[in-house]
Amino acid sequence: MSWFTTGMIFVIVWWLVLFVVLPFGAQPLDSVQPGTAPSAPARPRIGLKMAITTAIAIVLTALVVWFLDSGLIQLRTA
Repeated sequence: MSWFTTGMIFVIVWWLVLFVVLPFGAQPLDSVQPGTAPSAPARPRIGLKMAITTAIAIVLTALVVWFLDSGLIQLRTA
């Protein structure tokens, strides 16, 4: 599998994992100020969530690449 294909798999997996990780630990604000959405998190911790997302995406990408290279399924016709 080419590096480009692996990179594209990583990007897709990364975004999917990000949307799964984003709601973890999100607590709404205690007092909502004017101009702030009531559903906005008090401490979003985006950096931590991006680091967790990257770690999970690396593992999942490695598994997907291994699975596709292993020959268990054939995506191309011979």
